[in-house]
Amino acid sequence: MSEPRPAVVCRELMLALEASEGRRRRRKRDTTPDAIGLGVKRALLEAAVVADPDPADFEGWLLAQCLEPYEGASVGAMRAMALDVLTEWRLACLADDFAAWLDRGAPSDDMGGHETAPHTPRRSARATEAGRLENTGRLDSTGC
Repeated sequence: MSEPRPAVVCRELMLALEASEGRRRRRKRDTTPDAIGLGVKRALLEAAVVADPDPADFEGWLLAQCLEPYEGASVGAMRAMALDVLTEWRLACLADDFAAWLDRGAPSDDMGGHETAPHTPRRSARATEAGRLENTGRLDSTGC
């Protein structure tokens, strides 16, 4: 079986993200840091759906996203969420149960409305097409 396209998995992961946002909204503590992280992750997932990178290039594509300026997100926050997205994509490639759960729309009792995290970063005007990096780097050192 061939690897699923990252855009397909990322579209499905966006549904799972809604459950995380539902849990975040019900917490009694200040969830601003959670909202920022979820916003960064949502921005990466949305960008992956639009760009539709090839499976072989996905890790390099994620690294390039980390190094391009985003308004409202540090390089460290982008890298942390990119590693999370990469891990979940790899899990969808390897774990049939996880992939089947995503295919079903990532059902969860925690699923809230369609409100997105208020701190979703947007690509800065400084990041231009000419400044895009080649997909040559790695996000992690696992060798996967």
